[in-house]
Amino acid sequence: MPVPGKILTIANHLTLLRLTSIPILIFLLSFPQRLPSMLAAILFLLASFTDFLDGFFARRRNQVTTLGKLLDPLADKLLVTAALIMLIPQGRVPAWMAFVIIAREIAVTGLRNIFLTEGIIITPNILGKGKFCLQVLAISIIIVHYRYLGIDFHKIGMFLLWIALIITVCSGLVYFANFYRYLQKNK
Repeated sequence: MPVPGKILTIANHLTLLRLTSIPILIFLLSFPQRLPSMLAAILFLLASFTDFLDGFFARRRNQVTTLGKLLDPLADKLLVTAALIMLIPQGRVPAWMAFVIIAREIAVTGLRNIFLTEGIIITPNILGKGKFCLQVLAISIIIVHYRYLGIDFHKIGMFLLWIALIITVCSGLVYFANFYRYLQKNK
């Protein structure tokens, strides 16, 4: 149950921190060399970790807010979208793959907004949370990109991104199936 009147909680501060890290990530990803790539990967992982932390603090301190429920998934989507878009011109991620992932995120956000007009807040399900974790892992490895200790980080990242893409599409289909059931029930 959201805490009324509480906006500036630790969890919401962490979400805002994730949002403010995006311009820095974009700046770092503008330079595809080894050092900026490694720094961008570290920043991306740290920013993504705040997603876990904000949920932990919100539940632990009983400070779940409506703002947090709306802003948290938006921050996740913007972080992933920014990284994917910046990786396209470097040839690290195919544009079509980024488009499918981003389109799913926009479509699910649209569905959430439709439910919101009905007074229903849809929180991510386990598939959606797993999708985000796998996307973060894949994208951070792709951001590292270069070979270290004989390991081709780009190939590993792309393999994981393919799996993340499949889970992303499947979790999107679950949202749409639930939306369809909701429409059928409320004719």
